[in-house]
Amino acid sequence: GISRDVLRGHYERVHESFEADGWIVGRRTMCEMAKGTERNLAEAPKLPREAHVAERQGRKLAVAIDPSGRAHYGKDNVGGDHVVAVLGEQVSDAYLAELREDGVSYLFAGVRGDELSSAMEQLASIFGAGKLLLEGGGGINGAFLKHQLIDEFSTLIFPAVDGIAGTQGIVDYAGPEGDRPGDGQSLRLTHCETLEGGMVWLRHKVERAPG
Repeated sequence: GISRDVLRGHYERVHESFEADGWIVGRRTMCEMAKGTERNLAEAPKLPREAHVAERQGRKLAVAIDPSGRAHYGKDNVGGDHVVAVLGEQVSDAYLAELREDGVSYLFAGVRGDELSSAMEQLASIFGAGKLLLEGGGGINGAFLKHQLIDEFSTLIFPAVDGIAGTQGIVDYAGPEGDRPGDGQSLRLTHCETLEGGMVWLRHKVERAPG
């Protein structure tokens, strides 16, 4: 008896309330959202592995963590927000040429595209991003937690249970056995609110041990 539109609408309202400079997702999520198709650009020029800034035009950022360069866009935005691809240096010149043709900006996070701290520094220094919302799946959330790049968790608890075994968690780190990505980090509850329809909104500040 609860309207799906009411419950789904909470996500967008909470998203907007943060007044962030953009949002971040992983490759799989971005592929689902962008829905572009691969193009084989003949005789792509050799391009330097350095950040490329396209025409942002004051828009917010839609950041894709895509080390292997698998997402395709066909345009320079997702949902009206300007796309910035975070890549590994091993991506092909043809892929970079495709991004440039689409008007997409990009930067490099090391050879394998896993130097997330460097990527965040570039998003701040080159694109002026001060606050970004990490809205991907458990895998990308786990990687950011491991690198201590999450300042706050904002969690919406949906009033339903699916009971599916093996479903990915909010944070699902895929590192070496015995590695604990949350070591030295704890959560402090700063906000708890019951929204229309029984959805609960929690906010936790991430606090880190000295050193």
